[in-house]
Amino acid sequence: MSLVVSGLSISIGGTLVVDDISFSVPDGQRFGIIGESGSGKSMTALALLGLLPEEALVTGSILYQDRELVGLRDRDFAAVRGDQIGIVFQEPQTALSPLRRLGAQMTAALRIHYTLSRAQAQEAAIDLATRVGLPNPESIVRAYPHQVSGGQRQRAAIAAAIAAGPDLLVADEPTTALDVTVQAEILDLFRRLSEEGGTSLIFITHDLAVLRQIADRMIVLDGGRVVEQGSVTSVLRNPQHPSTRALVAAAHATAWKRPEARP
Repeated sequence: MSLVVSGLSISIGGTLVVDDISFSVPDGQRFGIIGESGSGKSMTALALLGLLPEEALVTGSILYQDRELVGLRDRDFAAVRGDQIGIVFQEPQTALSPLRRLGAQMTAALRIHYTLSRAQAQEAAIDLATRVGLPNPESIVRAYPHQVSGGQRQRAAIAAAIAAGPDLLVADEPTTALDVTVQAEILDLFRRLSEEGGTSLIFITHDLAVLRQIADRMIVLDGGRVVEQGSVTSVLRNPQHPSTRALVAAAHATAWKRPEARP
């Protein structure tokens, strides 16, 4: 089992934002965490990477490859981030530094965990750009974030997340800021990376229509608690909790609005 989360609770400033949640992600599985804004899904993602604010109080267990991550010192967590667990954030415009070339940012994790010459880093950046489908890799690695499109920035952010070959990739609302066409391309990219490399994926979203395209199993969060879980197919067919039924209704409404879904 790649990841086992047991009884995870997170309090910030005395407010309980994640309340006793448990789930597991086997090796190679694509797992979904879904919920409305404020449901605790992003806080859960940050806990997996040790990126919560200093005032956060975390209890419970996050066991990754038999190593306990709750209570791990930041300098020890640094060895986990990028090398074992990678993360892709919602908005690449803010996740990427505007002052550094894309190639340097794509290979940042590699240079942290391994010793690379400048030539090796350049070669690795071009290879990563190619893997994530960026056009003209030799040129784009020299570009700055503001010089490329939103979809290309997100591809660059994904390249940075997979650079050091993590076994688990956490994607926190990675398609929310993208139009429908680019969103589909990014979802295809996540699927391909998971299938080709055997990488486990935790995909976090508020959109069940998106989740059904990428995940096998899922949990639904509401008010920081797990209110439903199971295969994506079973939850879609027979939602039990009011929050889940609302997400399913929204997914059906979104599908109906797409031209190809209309009669």
